[in-house]
Amino acid sequence: MPQRCCVPGCKASGGHRFPNDPTLRMKWRVAIRRTDVKTKKLWNPGQHDVVCYDHFLATDYRRTLSDVQYETEIETTKEAQESIIINLNESSQKSKNIQCDIPSFGKFSIESFKEDNKIINYYTGFQDFDHYMMFFHCLGPSAFDLEFKCTLLNPIDQLFMTLIKLRQNKEDIELAMLFQVSQSTVSRIIITWINYLYFQLKEINIWPSQEIIKETMPSDFSKKFPKTRVIMDATEIPIERPSNVESQSATWSNYKHKNTLKAMIGCSPRGAITFISDSYGGSASDRQIIEKSNLLDPASQSFEKGDSIMADRGILVQDLFANQGVQVNIPNFLKGKSQLDPAEVLHDRRVASKRIHIERVIGLTKSFKILKHGICKSKLQLGSRIVFICFAISNFRKNIVHRNA
Repeated sequence: MPQRCCVPGCKASGGHRFPNDPTLRMKWRVAIRRTDVKTKKLWNPGQHDVVCYDHFLATDYRRTLSDVQYETEIETTKEAQESIIINLNESSQKSKNIQCDIPSFGKFSIESFKEDNKIINYYTGFQDFDHYMMFFHCLGPSAFDLEFKCTLLNPIDQLFMTLIKLRQNKEDIELAMLFQVSQSTVSRIIITWINYLYFQLKEINIWPSQEIIKETMPSDFSKKFPKTRVIMDATEIPIERPSNVESQSATWSNYKHKNTLKAMIGCSPRGAITFISDSYGGSASDRQIIEKSNLLDPASQSFEKGDSIMADRGILVQDLFANQGVQVNIPNFLKGKSQLDPAEVLHDRRVASKRIHIERVIGLTKSFKILKHGICKSKLQLGSRIVFICFAISNFRKNIVHRNA
């Protein structure tokens, strides 16, 4: 019975099996653009999976009989037919008669896609080439003088590689193939740039003054909750299970039922991210994260008397901010009552309608697939910095909330 073609959306039967040669096999895997349903990473074909003839060009075949292609119908002896080299599983370079046309675009570079806004947005999250370059220049000239020097890729493409890693959660081996460098070089570039981006973006003061909050606050928000300085919520990032038993315990989240990193995120009523805590193991409570942040430090002057923090019901930190004259605005508890009073219900609905801003911001940032699908053990030590970078970069998006919500 003919095997169905494994290319997404194709229903044809029969075709060519994947080659055994690792390099050529990886090119085929990238070419068909299929994602594993469970791991969300590059799909790995089985022994009998095939790619049908519709996905190959005439130039993808090598001639093995005099001026005759493999797909041409010819009458010949069985011996002559067997002389046509069609076995894709041969590791010898001479027997690779069929290959996907992946090498045609050459080495990956942001310059290659400067006219393709969809590709740039897909790989980096920036809307177009100019938007990407604006972010790169914001990092300053130090990007050209990093400790790790890679002569094969310029800094603009090193950033491109790093963003692909964060945005699409690509494996290092795939990035090595796309950028035509070694896997170890990919690893060193990504580690170098994650550290560099973290320290550069950390220099930006994203906490706005009370005046800026008031000037940019949407009108409806201003009518209902005019004292709101920040909307806060916790978020959890899945991680690969650590090898160390103590780390497994520290990162286990009873809420998510998996190992996670946990961070507290804050945004303005307008929708800009204004606070990103350090990340801790999933067992940490919301209160513990806030206690370890600089929000409670009087020297930071984060709040002024009369400010209000909007948060979820589970963030019980009213007492921590009381001495600063800051109110924590959360939904009401029943407190032994069978149901809430009508005024309390109305208040809770209004809070929920405004808290959606922080939920939307966190959801948008998790378009960085490394946050959604999980941080691997090899990058776990950089986990807190990865979380910070992804949320900080979100502030560079052009579509910060512009409606009177």
